[in-house]
Amino acid sequence: ILAASSWGCIGSKTWPPYDMIMISLTSSKITLQCWIILDLFLTIFCEPTYFEEYIFGIIKTVYMFLNYSNFWFGAWLSIFYCIKVASFTQSSFIWLKQRIARLVPWMLLTSWLCSFIAAIPFALDFYITHNNFTAPSSTTNSSETRTTMKDSLSVLILLFNACIGVPLILSVLSTVLLIRSLRIHTRQMQNNASGFRDPSLQAHMKAIKSVCSLLSLYVTYFIAFIFLLYNFFLRFSTLKSICIAVMAACPTGHTLVLIWSNPKCRELLARIWHHINCHVR
Repeated sequence: ILAASSWGCIGSKTWPPYDMIMISLTSSKITLQCWIILDLFLTIFCEPTYFEEYIFGIIKTVYMFLNYSNFWFGAWLSIFYCIKVASFTQSSFIWLKQRIARLVPWMLLTSWLCSFIAAIPFALDFYITHNNFTAPSSTTNSSETRTTMKDSLSVLILLFNACIGVPLILSVLSTVLLIRSLRIHTRQMQNNASGFRDPSLQAHMKAIKSVCSLLSLYVTYFIAFIFLLYNFFLRFSTLKSICIAVMAACPTGHTLVLIWSNPKCRELLARIWHHINCHVR
């Protein structure tokens, strides 16, 4: 997906907004998967030093940053589908449809910034915890100050985690609006007696299937992420293992849906398959 989206941007002065969203989404997903693999290798082979020298704090902070970014980019993809495919006549919707190409870069930059700000409290939380563990204070005032800072950071972390519900709400709303637009379009075609093989209707159906599949995977990943984040289950329990398996499987399903819904990806895969067949023959 990253190769297909980047191919259309090479040599062009202006990048298509869809390709910009896909490049951001896929690159963040690739980075997240690589970061998880790095975390697993450090846990297995460097366990004595894993929780020392702030390695655990850096791993956790970057992991949260990449997860927040994925949530935001997935929401922007659903919103982009809704704006480009839906056919509402409201003035605000028309305004967005006309300016979405200029708004996408700012939306992506805002997502990176929000994700970065939301991940900072995790680094500060680990720093205070590490200092309390390695160098406990001898004075009561310092100890009380650190406890107060710890409580404040806990509130900040709770608030930022609540904010990741915002991209989820945006994804749900955009999907609902797209479904409503499809129903209106279908009724209009029925009234005009033009049948159900209209290319525009097929585009609507394809988009709605993609968005619904992405939303279901998005919500599933979100729920598993929240369960693991707040430690609802015991460390080696079956339910926690299921949540980890779900978080590992959802990106794969998400990628397959994106490939199926992206004409550039299908064209690139067809070319690769053609070259493989020619080489084998």
